[in-house]
Amino acid sequence: MDIYKPLVALLAIVNPIGVVPFFIHFTSSFTRKQRQRTIQVSCFSAFLVIAISALAGLQVIEFFSISLASFQVGGGTLLLISSIQMLNAQPAETRKEDVSEGSTKVDAGASIAVVPLTIPLLTGPATISTMIIYADKTRHWWELAVLVGYGVVVAIVTFLVFSASGRIARALGQTGINIMTRLMGLILAALAVELLADGLIKLFPVLGSHLG
Repeated sequence: MDIYKPLVALLAIVNPIGVVPFFIHFTSSFTRKQRQRTIQVSCFSAFLVIAISALAGLQVIEFFSISLASFQVGGGTLLLISSIQMLNAQPAETRKEDVSEGSTKVDAGASIAVVPLTIPLLTGPATISTMIIYADKTRHWWELAVLVGYGVVVAIVTFLVFSASGRIARALGQTGINIMTRLMGLILAALAVELLADGLIKLFPVLGSHLG
């Protein structure tokens, strides 16, 4: 397993800079202490989603008798859809109904750190499927530990980005954030095609012989 690919994929999918406008919107009425608490909870929740997916994701799909090749094709397709959304300057894991649901939660005074900031804006099906696919590629316990460690890296990056959200929004502007989201989407599209091809070759070995 190329040990750096999962980190590149995770950072592209999570794309905390692309979530900055939503973070600012959802926490606009919060005090400084409430905003800091929201950042801490959302970052820790993102780490948990990534770590659990890496450690227990394979057991879950085995329980449902799903082949990894099928999961790779499904996960790769999901990543490709996410990348297309990002190329249109939308956060990879967001949908309009999710954002409106989050707004309702804010209006109701409920915490938005987990929903919608962590799920689905930061982490969601694409993140989970990516971690399961890369977890299967591990051959040693330390490689799995590295995957979990990448969850820590993503949480730290997200913490830094959210903590500096005001300055980032002013510096980049909406246009800059859109450009960053599109660049991450392009990287994600390339990774998605690679996962799709790998899964299809496992499902249909004849494809591999023709490509070879």
